[in-house]
Amino acid sequence: MAHVERTAEVAWSGTIARGTGMASGGSGAIRGLPITLASRFGAPEGKTSPEELIAAAHAGCFAMALGSVLAGRGTPPERLDVSVRVTVETSGIPKITSSDLDVHGVVPRSDPTAFAEASHEAEQNCLVSRALQGNVEIRVHPTLDERPSSSAA
Repeated sequence: MAHVERTAEVAWSGTIARGTGMASGGSGAIRGLPITLASRFGAPEGKTSPEELIAAAHAGCFAMALGSVLAGRGTPPERLDVSVRVTVETSGIPKITSSDLDVHGVVPRSDPTAFAEASHEAEQNCLVSRALQGNVEIRVHPTLDERPSSSAA
């Protein structure tokens, strides 16, 4: 069976409470991202967290899945803007409880209903969504935007 592998590493020094780490991806596209416990549960202060990286992965995966669904329906997107908010419940044992995907699209020849249907189909096809399903509530909030005017007033 064919498969694809991706890798990432974190070099960590110190305890969980006071330590710091640097996260990097095997591709070299991301390297030296500072990561701390404080960035997970407090102010990020320019550092990332595993949850932020999950949100970024979910946004990228969903955007690609939605672009594919829309193209397959004969309405390829002109632009998709996806933002993801991952929520962590911190009472008791911390747990990621939800991932909210806000998507704005400029999609010629589409309408709000078709865009919403395509968005929900993309959520089902997105690999990151499928990895989170059953553990995290996933909500999609699609908005079809008007094509920006190309002429200045």
